[in-house]
Amino acid sequence: MDEESPSRRVRLVAVGDELLTPAADPRALGWFGRVLSKTPLEGLQLEPYVLAVPGEGVEALSKRWEAEAASRFGPIAGSEAAERYLLVALNDKDLRDASSARARLNLANILDRASQQGIRCFVVGPVPGLDPDHNRRVAELNRAYMDVAERRGHTYVDAFTPLADHAQWRTDLTANEGRPGQAAFGLIAWLVLHRGWYAWLGINE
Repeated sequence: MDEESPSRRVRLVAVGDELLTPAADPRALGWFGRVLSKTPLEGLQLEPYVLAVPGEGVEALSKRWEAEAASRFGPIAGSEAAERYLLVALNDKDLRDASSARARLNLANILDRASQQGIRCFVVGPVPGLDPDHNRRVAELNRAYMDVAERRGHTYVDAFTPLADHAQWRTDLTANEGRPGQAAFGLIAWLVLHRGWYAWLGINE
C-alpha cells in the first residue's frame, strides 16, 4: 500500500476592510469565500482567518495587522508550526486624507515586515466605483500599489483596470447603492483565481 503524502498545513490570514466579508451577498460568500470554495484541498490543510475592519485604509492596517495576525499564525517552529500566508486586500480609503505616496509607503511597510518573518504575501488592489473623477485617483493609487508589490516579488491582482468599464460590475454596483453584490463578488473572485492564486499557494489549478 502506498503511503499517503503528508498534508501541508497552511494558515492563511486575510486582512482588509468590509469588502473581505460577504456583506450584501445573498449567497453569504463574498469574493473571498468564492475563492476558497474553488481552492483544491488535496494534500493541503488550509486554515483561513479573516481580519476585516470596516472603513479601514492601509495606514490603519499597517499599524494593526502584525499583532492580530501573529496569534492566528501561531508558533514559527515546532510540531504546531504551519506555513504562513498573508492576503492583503486594499481599497481607496486612504485617498480621503493621504497621498498615494504615503499609501505606497504603508503598503511597503506591511510587505517588508511580512517578508522579514517568512510570510508569503498576496495583494489584491482596490476596486473601481461609479464616479469617474474618483476612479482616476484610484487608478493612480492602484498603479502605486502594484509597483510596491511587484518590486518586492509579491503577487498583485489588479482588480481596478479590468472592472473600471465592466458592464456587469457597474450594473451590480448601481443596483446595490455603490456596493458590490453577488455578481461583483464573483468578478473579483474570478480575477483572484486567474491572476496567481494557485501558484501563490503552491497548488495545482
